[in-house]
Amino acid sequence: MQAPAHTLGLRLPPPSSARRRARQRRCPAVRAAAATQAAPRRETDPRKRVVITGMGLVSVFGSDVGAFYGRLLEGESGVGPIDRFDAGSFPTRFAAQIRGFSSEGYIDGKNDRRLDDCLRYCIVSGKKALENAGLAKGSDAHDRLDKVRAGVLVGTGMGGLTVFSDGVQNLIEKGYRKISPFFIPYAITNMGSALLAMDVGFMGPNYSISTACATSNYCFYAAANHIRRGEADIIVAGGTEAAIIPIGLGGFVACRALSQRNDDPTTASRPWDKERDGFVMGEGAGVLVMESLEHAMKRDAPIIAEYLGGAVNCDAYHMTDPRSDGLGVSSCITKSLEDAGVAPEEVNYINAHATSTLAGDLAEVRAIKQVFNNTSEIKINSTKSMIGHCLGAAGGLEAIATVQAITTGWVHPTINQFNPEPEVEFDTVANEKKQHEVNVAISNSFGFGGHNSVVVFAPFKP
Repeated sequence: MQAPAHTLGLRLPPPSSARRRARQRRCPAVRAAAATQAAPRRETDPRKRVVITGMGLVSVFGSDVGAFYGRLLEGESGVGPIDRFDAGSFPTRFAAQIRGFSSEGYIDGKNDRRLDDCLRYCIVSGKKALENAGLAKGSDAHDRLDKVRAGVLVGTGMGGLTVFSDGVQNLIEKGYRKISPFFIPYAITNMGSALLAMDVGFMGPNYSISTACATSNYCFYAAANHIRRGEADIIVAGGTEAAIIPIGLGGFVACRALSQRNDDPTTASRPWDKERDGFVMGEGAGVLVMESLEHAMKRDAPIIAEYLGGAVNCDAYHMTDPRSDGLGVSSCITKSLEDAGVAPEEVNYINAHATSTLAGDLAEVRAIKQVFNNTSEIKINSTKSMIGHCLGAAGGLEAIATVQAITTGWVHPTINQFNPEPEVEFDTVANEKKQHEVNVAISNSFGFGGHNSVVVFAPFKP
């Protein structure tokens, strides 16, 4: 004999409840009310609205946000031969390598000589973002911040790869006594966030997310959720990467992921073009200052744009290849729009992941088509066509490009569009910038392991 329901911890509705709900589902008025209730609704609570008040970067186009976007609008390629080391024996001998980087005024000389570039890029971009937000270290506004409620979430896909590579080489050639005491601290992925926080005194949430090339968007999503839950007022978030060294280049060559267009490197990164043959390595850092609207208004901060929402998920399919059915990406986009309170029809700009790989470019487009029935009003472009694929920093730099499109009214071109894939039924802003008033923008980032991430930005409207 089956035990009574109440002894199993179950609470069953009376039979009449099920019949009542069935009648309600058949009623047109009830269905209309349910549809109205399900309509997208943006957050209105100023404690939970998340705004962008500062941006900072280190890139192949320098460390000034305006100059960076200006060169993107001009359709300039940052790709060229590698001269940081002898790449002559590699089948790929080019990248979007940063040259002439200086941390002067942001990192003291003694530390600057020790740090891995991954950490240097993080600290400089983070402090520049705070300056942009009116919170430069030592300023009255910075001093007045409640540092316990200020955090840092800057991730990296590879971490301190130069420090790690040098340490291994010293171990093999000279023995363990020659391993630097900074080997572990400067190689681990959390140290960028930690050092930046030590420098500016931020004691709130602080960690590093590492989800390969989806890293930056994961950090934006996590930072926004800390703010929405009331755990922080302000967070510096984004990604940093410095992997253009022999072991980094060699590793991606071994994956057969890189373009080998050595005879014409400036046209090697060609997303959605039929002749694409792999991605181009890039490097740098891109971070945003994310802040609750309430906190930003209290300190009379410059509000650049609004973060409406985001989503993260996993393909659960393959280490490097995307799902052929696009389910992971399409569901991630859908969830990001739900989190943002945005209908698909409101989106009119997509900064795509679009790395210039054979499978990835079309898989993303197919997934996007599953979400957006009408693509005629959407402009879609690839920042990677000019600055290469900056791995864990890609989403950070692309978020800045997305916000700049919102604030300037111009979207940058996707260069190297010579022979486009017919499946790409979008305006890819081929080869020339276009004026475009962005209503709602999404920025996509996907990483090895099947990690998907999408963030949603819009112009700030009080």
